[in-house]
Amino acid sequence: MARPVVGIIGNQYLINDQYPTHAGGTMNSEAVSHVADCVPLVIPSDPRIVSVDELMEVCDGFVLTGGRPNVHPEEYGEQETEKHGAFDRARDAIALPLVRACVARGQPFLGICRGFQEVNVAMGGSLHPEIRELPGRMNHRMPPDGTLEEKFALRHKVRFSENGLFHRLMGAREVMTNTLHGQGIKRAGARFVIDGWADDGTPEAGYVAGAPGFTLAVQWHPEWDAANDPVSRPLFEAFGAATHAFAAERRAAPVARRA
Repeated sequence: MARPVVGIIGNQYLINDQYPTHAGGTMNSEAVSHVADCVPLVIPSDPRIVSVDELMEVCDGFVLTGGRPNVHPEEYGEQETEKHGAFDRARDAIALPLVRACVARGQPFLGICRGFQEVNVAMGGSLHPEIRELPGRMNHRMPPDGTLEEKFALRHKVRFSENGLFHRLMGAREVMTNTLHGQGIKRAGARFVIDGWADDGTPEAGYVAGAPGFTLAVQWHPEWDAANDPVSRPLFEAFGAATHAFAAERRAAPVARRA
């Protein structure tokens, strides 16, 4: 039987500052294929091209990837400022309603970095535009120089709630993660449970309470070295298991209706 299909939310980029593309990082596809054991499919995240309903029929699960553009503050009722950075309103128009639809249907998704923030905003939460400017916070942004290995190196601890969902999944209360983000959660959305924090109090892990499907999201980038990292691997394996289960149930449904 064919592997389940995971839609990887793409970002808009210009190649050579001229040619427009929809793209997803290779490491996302590798993690989906090699660790979650699913077929990766990069999605052109633009409502002029695809609809949420179509995506949910084509794909069994979704990875909400990181990306340089930020969720537009109008999506959580605030005014745009220079600190909010670049935006991708087309992705906003796909990703936010997709999160809400998946929560309602029980279709699995994994949120990563911007994806973590999208889940929060989709559930009614808000974001800080620049958390390193908040009192007592560290700089969570990607180092400007160095190799990829240096940029994705483990840089801070994340502590999970005692006996919480992430604690049980990881088998540890505290883990080390990379960090490559400028924004962070200001107010948690309704039902979005913050289940992990950096030492400076920045929310780093969460899920949607009461959702019938897999809704885990993290602020770091677990796609980096996902096959070997002891924190990344169980996260993608759990997402893959949930996607396989959803796909099997969906494929069995037409047979049950015909019986």
